[in-house]
Amino acid sequence: MITTADVRRVLEEGEIIEDYPEDSRGHSCLILGKGGNGRPIHIVCAPKDEYLAVITAYIPDRVQWTRDFSARVKP
Repeated sequence: MITTADVRRVLEEGEIIEDYPEDSRGHSCLILGKGGNGRPIHIVCAPKDEYLAVITAYIPDRVQWTRDFSARVKP
């Protein structure tokens, strides 16, 4: 489970690891950070004029990401 506190912490302290300025649904990005227990969390969000829309938050899969969870593993 990812808590609201985890999401807030990642948004405040994490780093943008992928940016999608040309996404067909509007600009969005992927942020990597750590939850309160130190586990990695990815958050996809979209900056809007008045707010930040959080689209999804998930625990990245070790098979699909590099050891530090900052880049996708190339097939």
